[in-house]
Amino acid sequence: MTVDELIAPSDVETGTVFRAPRREDGAAISRLIGDCPPLDTNSTYAYLLLCEHFSQTCVVAVGESGEIDGFVSAYIPPQKPDVLFVWQVAVNERARGSRLAARMLHALVWRCAAKPIRYIETTVGPDNIASRKTFEAVALAAEAPIAETALFDATLLGDDAHEDERLLRIGPFDIDMLTPL
Repeated sequence: MTVDELIAPSDVETGTVFRAPRREDGAAISRLIGDCPPLDTNSTYAYLLLCEHFSQTCVVAVGESGEIDGFVSAYIPPQKPDVLFVWQVAVNERARGSRLAARMLHALVWRCAAKPIRYIETTVGPDNIASRKTFEAVALAAEAPIAETALFDATLLGDDAHEDERLLRIGPFDIDMLTPL
């Protein structure tokens, strides 16, 4: 098994495999995002680009059935080499309640251990309680502070009645604190 196909000790019994996404996963990821409101859907092409160009900072969770149960898209901003910016976290309904989102984030940070990651950033709408709880749990596991600031006001996000996007910043943390769960 390569670093691209991770099985954390706690996932041996569930059969979940965390791996880098492949271009063949693009359409399935697009469908998963569409099934996970309130996530904004993007074109399948956008997910193909994530699989092709950002596979090392994204992760899919594949269940025993061989289907994708979860996806995290992330990247390292060019001006912030110590930040992993998490764009979207999606968990299929059949896998909810198993802490899969947090487990994917831990596996992804663990895979990025060779990079100087000291912070995780993400944007979250004010009413997205599930995402907030996930990132709070990651901050707690990392024994790191979490701060919230304004980032994108709803007026910047177009005419589709989108909520504000608040920036959550976890860190600084010791990357060894976020080993796979």
